[in-house]
Amino acid sequence: MSANPAIDDALCTLLLQAHRDGRTVAVPAGLEPACAADAYAIQHALIAARGERIAGWKVGAKSPLAPRHGAALPSDCVVPEPAYLARRDFSVLGLELELAFAFSRTFEPRPDGYSDEEVMESLALMAASIEIVSSRVAGWPDTGKLIQLADMQNHGALILGVMVPVDPDFSFAAPDVELHIDERTAFIGPGTNPAGDPRRLLPWIVNHCSTQGVPLPAGHPITTGSYVGMHFPDTVETVTGRVGNLPPVRLMLV
Repeated sequence: MSANPAIDDALCTLLLQAHRDGRTVAVPAGLEPACAADAYAIQHALIAARGERIAGWKVGAKSPLAPRHGAALPSDCVVPEPAYLARRDFSVLGLELELAFAFSRTFEPRPDGYSDEEVMESLALMAASIEIVSSRVAGWPDTGKLIQLADMQNHGALILGVMVPVDPDFSFAAPDVELHIDERTAFIGPGTNPAGDPRRLLPWIVNHCSTQGVPLPAGHPITTGSYVGMHFPDTVETVTGRVGNLPPVRLMLV
């Protein structure tokens, strides 16, 4: 149980209103969660208060040795490509091109967690994905790290490409990637993920879910951080991304 339930409830209510209004809100001093565990609890409370269910996950790290962090993704924010979304729903709009993965089995919570080997044995599917980064907190990115974590780690939407079987020979560390925004080439060339090979993040998210008492179902997408950094276009209508030889992922903003 949180040491500051009133603070957590107040922050959840504030973020919920921002989600509903499609705007940013100023978070008063003193509303930052006390710890990461409280921030993760707010993620779940926020998704439930929106009347949604968990439909996927994001996980990332700033370097191969840095701490992992993640977020549950609500069902109304995980959409297959080609996706048609309203630009007005995102007061802040950043674009990332990522790899998403899915498992062939469900990982139920269990006290002793799961070994890396057990997790990786069940890795089954992969896809290109576009994440829209969109904070609900005014002043982002110069905002508290735990507030960002509570706000689903700045998640706006996940556009999921067609999933195909995992190819063990795929260049996970430095695939050839392309990101096109309207008629502009935003990125082309070998991409790098700050965590290195993004598959190294998957055991963490499985065990994070287990610790939270939440199953991670077979087939749920897990997106794993950007190969192209984050792009903030002044104008955008169409976004197309490619990661290696995977099917492309497309987003239209109207």
